[in-house]
Amino acid sequence: MPKTPMMQQYDEIKEKYKDYLLFYRLGDFYELFYEDAQTGSKELDLTLTGKECGEDERAPMCGMPYHSVENYINRLVEKGYKVAICEQLEDPALAKGLVKRDVVRIVTPGTVIESGFLNESKNNYLCAICLGEKSCALAFIDITSGVLNATFFDGPDYMDKLLNELGIYSPSEALVNLELSKVPKIASFLAEKLNAVANGGEHGRFGLEAAKSNIEKHINAKAETNLDLSAAPDVLICSIGAIFDYLCETQKSETLNVTQINIYDKSLFMEIDLNTQRNLELSETMISKEKKGSLLWVLDKTKTKKGARTLSQWLEQPLLDCRAIQKRQKAVGELMEKVIERAKIRQALSNIHDIDRIIAKVVYKTANPRDLKKLASSLKNIPEIKAQLGSFSGELLCELEAKTDSLSDIFDTIDRAIEDEPPASEKDGGFVKAGFNADVDRYRSIVSDNKNWLDKIESSEREKTGIKNLKIGYNKVFGYYIEISKSYIDQVPDRYIRRQTLTNGERYITEELKEMESTILEADEKLVSLESDIFSDMTGMIASNMHRFQKTSHALSCIDALHSLAETAEKNNYVCPEVDYSTILQIKNGRHPTVEVMNGGQYYVPNDAYLDNDKNRLCIITGPNMAGKSTYMRQVAIIVLLAQMGSYVPASEARIGLVDRIFTRVGAADDLAAGQSTFMVEMSEVAYILKNATKKSLIVYDEIGRGTSTFDGMSMARAILEYTAGKKLGAKTLFATHYHELTAVENEIEGVVNYHIAAKKRDGDIIFLRKIIKGAADDSYGIEVAKLAGVPLEIVNRAKEVLSGLEEGETIFAHKQAKLPEKNEPDNFSNFSFEDMTKNEIYEKLKSININVLSPMEAFNILYELIKLSEK
Repeated sequence: MPKTPMMQQYDEIKEKYKDYLLFYRLGDFYELFYEDAQTGSKELDLTLTGKECGEDERAPMCGMPYHSVENYINRLVEKGYKVAICEQLEDPALAKGLVKRDVVRIVTPGTVIESGFLNESKNNYLCAICLGEKSCALAFIDITSGVLNATFFDGPDYMDKLLNELGIYSPSEALVNLELSKVPKIASFLAEKLNAVANGGEHGRFGLEAAKSNIEKHINAKAETNLDLSAAPDVLICSIGAIFDYLCETQKSETLNVTQINIYDKSLFMEIDLNTQRNLELSETMISKEKKGSLLWVLDKTKTKKGARTLSQWLEQPLLDCRAIQKRQKAVGELMEKVIERAKIRQALSNIHDIDRIIAKVVYKTANPRDLKKLASSLKNIPEIKAQLGSFSGELLCELEAKTDSLSDIFDTIDRAIEDEPPASEKDGGFVKAGFNADVDRYRSIVSDNKNWLDKIESSEREKTGIKNLKIGYNKVFGYYIEISKSYIDQVPDRYIRRQTLTNGERYITEELKEMESTILEADEKLVSLESDIFSDMTGMIASNMHRFQKTSHALSCIDALHSLAETAEKNNYVCPEVDYSTILQIKNGRHPTVEVMNGGQYYVPNDAYLDNDKNRLCIITGPNMAGKSTYMRQVAIIVLLAQMGSYVPASEARIGLVDRIFTRVGAADDLAAGQSTFMVEMSEVAYILKNATKKSLIVYDEIGRGTSTFDGMSMARAILEYTAGKKLGAKTLFATHYHELTAVENEIEGVVNYHIAAKKRDGDIIFLRKIIKGAADDSYGIEVAKLAGVPLEIVNRAKEVLSGLEEGETIFAHKQAKLPEKNEPDNFSNFSFEDMTKNEIYEKLKSININVLSPMEAFNILYELIKLSEK
């Protein structure tokens, strides 16, 4: 059997969008068919039904109401699906034959514009990656911001640079010119590290001539760009062109929300790779992946959504230009000084909605009257911000004031046109204010007065006919009618025209009623059409001024980010660091900003730091676990980062010579999916650091060589230490270790200095002083830490006996067996007996130990393993 005309239409449209879930509009519902329906039913927990479509079997189908479709689409997009929205292009009531339909918009992870479906504090980036033979280019855009950023890499390490840049922007979707199978490193990084959707084999979208044409077409005279098409590398042009092509395809619009193309130079920003972002917990914690407990959580006092995104961007891209840093510092200082003005700015900012994302909805024709009202309420607060900024004299705040357009002309138009509480959709009408348009007022008067007209006609007809129960009604089939019960049929005048016979009466119409109906319906139709035209004109006017909105929105977001830094600095007692081009890194009484706040006001022990590229290149830091070595090293790195983003820092004084990159090698973790052990992961990260670090870099090594045997680990740690501190690299480095033997390097290599975290023993317990002191630690205190961790006292005492013998050069079997509890004594280790060692794993484990190279901490780790074995 042939398919029905409607399903034939569906098939024709679906053929063009094979890789998308097609949301097919049928009346008040969107429907999914066939495989799409099965996917939708599974992912959205919708009932799977069927529809007769002319085939032998019913077509699988599931659907959802049109008014709630956005929630369903968002859930699918979050899972990585791409959705094509197919709308009815004409009124079904007026259509002749099959209603025309076509796809009006495509929604993918990188092209979502609805604010409710986006993380308000983060940009949602779409990325295009164009790979050449020995170079590559990347273009990024958050389509709600209007700013397209692009950069270019070449040289032997261009792939590492590409991955690092992807980590900084963390796009939700990427276009790649090559098949993903040909670039497995990029494909796995996007999928596993960034959880991004990758579209490979998009080479047709990356054509050079088409790219040039797209760029010239969409960048008009009002756009800002530093792109020179005649001089730019081909891969750079192609990556930008691919973005434009994809936006045109998905948004089904020739007008794109892009007002700026920025070709940026990576040398302007400190590079922070993905590992370092994670280890320093810049925007989320390592374990819970939450914002609370991160550095951004401490800094973020912003009042606008765009301000929060700008602050996050500043944090991820610290500056390498002293003058730019000092401009931000000056602005932060002025805002701190002028408390009243800052409070007024804060209040005004708190009433500003997400202008960027509203404008994106306007440009791509998904905005509604409530969006315009939010826009107007935001614009209302801009004059107050400009007025307060007028009292500042710093260069940056003056620049931002000049870039802030009050947009009073557009505010006035929206304020006069849109009701204070408009409906959710322009199709519902009723959102144009009285007095804005004379025709709207006239038609609305006709429509609203119809009740009075009907009452007058009804009263008049009752009087003329003498029929007391005569009433006027309305339905969609017959329109307006006069209803009379059968008992009064003989009193019906001849001028009444019968329309419908009922069980208990008859319905009639009159010429007067027909004329009134025509007038009301015509007025209602014209009213809806006129309000729709007014809305279209207003959104068109706003879209034509999108460059003004985006420029102002960017300025306001910078003001908000600076205000946030000032609020944080004042509340947490931060100071302005001296930032210069020297090689000195000096911090006095530094504090870890996050730990300090998480402590809830308890006293935080401050510490100093001093590094340079001469006699203090590498600091070896020793001391017990839990004493604060890792916190201290992260603290130094974070203070450097804060200084170079233009923030004040948690210290009493700081001098920061610009650092080009921060590297961290922290913790131990397997990458089982990639088949890599703890030690392999550790060495891979070290290799990356040594390959990319320069003399201007800051490196944090936390426990190198712990994932392998003691001899191997110590050898690697020493070799890495020597190379890092040597003249060939000579980067400023913090090197925490439990290999106390490495402290001897201080006397062998110039530039290596020993420090330790102070701790004291008292009555067999350990007290952490949290203070860093010059010199090597005199003890690892491993056994004391084990005691604090709750290891049974019998084990702790036995460990002390073993350690004492080891320190005297004895073997691990030289000691007599410690007396442990009898089997009838209540103890967690009652089944453990040294008499049984030769019969089980414990004996084999002990026999494999080389006590000549065993450190105290390793002794503790081995004892922990023995406990686990004894519990089997």
